Amino acid sequence: MAKDFYATLGVSRGATDKEIRSAYRRLARKHHPDVNPNDKASEALFKEINAAYDVLSDAEKRKKYDRYGENWEHAEEFERAGRGRVRYYTARGPSVQFGEDIDLGDVLGGFGNLGNVFGGRARQRPVSVEQPVDVSLDEAFSGATRILLVDGDHGDQRRLEVRIPAGVDTGSRVRIAGEGRPSFNGQRGDLYLVVRVRPHARFERKGDDLYTDVEVPLTTPVLGGEVEVQGIDKKVALRLPAGTQNGQTFRLAGLGMPKLGPSTGSGQAEPKKRGDLFARVRVRLPEKLGERERGLFEQLKEVGA
Repeated sequence: MAKDFYATLGVSRGATDKEIRSAYRRLARKHHPDVNPNDKASEALFKEINAAYDVLSDAEKRKKYDRYGENWEHAEEFERAGRGRVRYYTARGPSVQFGEDIDLGDVLGGFGNLGNVFGGRARQRPVSVEQPVDVSLDEAFSGATRILLVDGDHGDQRRLEVRIPAGVDTGSRVRIAGEGRPSFNGQRGDLYLVVRVRPHARFERKGDDLYTDVEVPLTTPVLGGEVEVQGIDKKVALRLPAGTQNGQTFRLAGLGMPKLGPSTGSGQAEPKKRGDLFARVRVRLPEKLGERERGLFEQLKEVGA
């Protein structure tokens, strides 16, 4: 049975971006694998929540989903079927198969001036194409691999393994030379992967820097003490000075995202160069007080603490 992304996040179909984002963060925190270790059901639900937010947080994807439902990923195929394209076949050879969708200009372009009159010039130059690709923040940190289906030279398709370098951000373009759309003379343009990094339940990204909240008991910021901060790749200890305020931010140098080199297409991040991690203190107040604890707080109140 197809999943209803709106139902997964518990929002209405008319929900605003803010309502969708708020619902996602609440559910992601509740069902995150770190909060529910060894809970397969919660892990599966966490994946569904991310998949739903991935679509509904993207205006273009959401528009397609609202129109085509579970078939939203094939929206371009549906729309292309209704635009100026022709169904064409030839008995001369296998270069154009029966029922193949072809641009009218491409068909007429091979017949001298007719192509210029009716469909514009046939493609004589290689054409570069763009392909959107989504990655998680963890994949953007460590790099990722994607398997793509690209058009072959004879109307077939082949599998292409592509490496997405560590450090990519939303809007990064990864260039794969010679894998674009072929022209009639056989030359190919380039393929560009346009990256979108999905939001993370724990970290907020700003450039190469990461921001995270660290919950601490009331006594630690008051008296000072050591707390554990979960970075994207490891845990580190942070020493809070006495009198630390709620919301105060501490910088942990070199624990952010890898910095990309001069060219994303090189597939390399700059070695050992990373942004920073900023830890925001969130004081966790006690929910229940015993008589002794209440008495101590009353004493603090009397001295004006």
